[in-house]
Amino acid sequence: MTPSLSRRDFLKLAALGVGTLALRPWRPLAEVFPLAEFPASERLARNCTGGKIAIHARPSTQSQVVKEIYEDTVLPWLREVPAETPDYNRVNQRWVETPEGFICSDFLQMCRNQPNEPLQALPSGQNGFWAEVTVPYVDLYLDNPPARSAWARNYLGRGATPRLYYSQVMWIDQVKVGNSGNIVYRVNERYGSPGDIFWAEGAAFRPLTEEDVAPIHPEVDPNEKKVVVNVTQQTLSCLEGNREVYFCRVSTGVGAASTPLGEHITWRKAISIHMAGGTVDAGYDTPGVSWTTLFVGEGVAIHAAFWHNEFGMKRSHGCVNCRPEDAQWIFRWTTPAVPLEPGDVLAQWPNGGTHVIVQERLW
Repeated sequence: MTPSLSRRDFLKLAALGVGTLALRPWRPLAEVFPLAEFPASERLARNCTGGKIAIHARPSTQSQVVKEIYEDTVLPWLREVPAETPDYNRVNQRWVETPEGFICSDFLQMCRNQPNEPLQALPSGQNGFWAEVTVPYVDLYLDNPPARSAWARNYLGRGATPRLYYSQVMWIDQVKVGNSGNIVYRVNERYGSPGDIFWAEGAAFRPLTEEDVAPIHPEVDPNEKKVVVNVTQQTLSCLEGNREVYFCRVSTGVGAASTPLGEHITWRKAISIHMAGGTVDAGYDTPGVSWTTLFVGEGVAIHAAFWHNEFGMKRSHGCVNCRPEDAQWIFRWTTPAVPLEPGDVLAQWPNGGTHVIVQERLW
């Protein structure tokens, strides 16, 4: 469902408590971090692994390692190429060419750098608006320390700045002018928030519009629509009757957290939600999980994933991870429809929403 915290990190965060974190010096609002400078390229590649990765001279793990780059390093994404030498430990055999060499595409989030003209104030009559991050990442300033969520404590505990990443969707509920003269947004989470409130450069966010949530094929009988997830092939199909209208690769649950098999019914959909759970051995905590379509229990959902590019391989905590653009299409196509306000809808019983069938390979 979301990226894992190691057992060591999870125990450390549990033991820290809020008092220790309050000792870290906090920047005044006037010092909200400016947007980072990114390479001038239509497509960009961000190291989304949370650690170091290798750049190779050729698209092969057997080729020379040119250098290593740290998490969140952003490089121009020139093109994708097939592996020269297959790596049988991986499903994905695609590599990304950058000016510095080749990187296995599993390790990279494809993103763009598209700063926006910020709004000068909240839209008239509204107490906030949904907005999508349209730059590779944006740094956050915590307005109400100490941090309450494990993900923010994880950043701060290692002396790093909390960040949001390309494609994440958040709730903006205040707009101000910083001392630098730039517009800054107060960044919140409308659903599932543990209580953290941040400020960030407004130019990093694009306000969502009605078009972003407009239903796809609303004229089709909802009873004819169904989603089929194949956990063997790691694929998802949207069907209208027997006709496939959309297909994508996904990442479903692995091991004890495998995605539940069977026919399920969509019961809730949210534009963005904070997801957290798991155990000390395999905890996860992630803000701004967008285009969430819940279909089992309290948290198993189809949703966007910005923290990996291993679609086609099992690796989630039970959810169905999709590329953000795939998750948004599925969100708009399934029922119930979700308007921008409130951005969160429960399916009406007894019919519920679109059926989601999770199955193993059919021979």
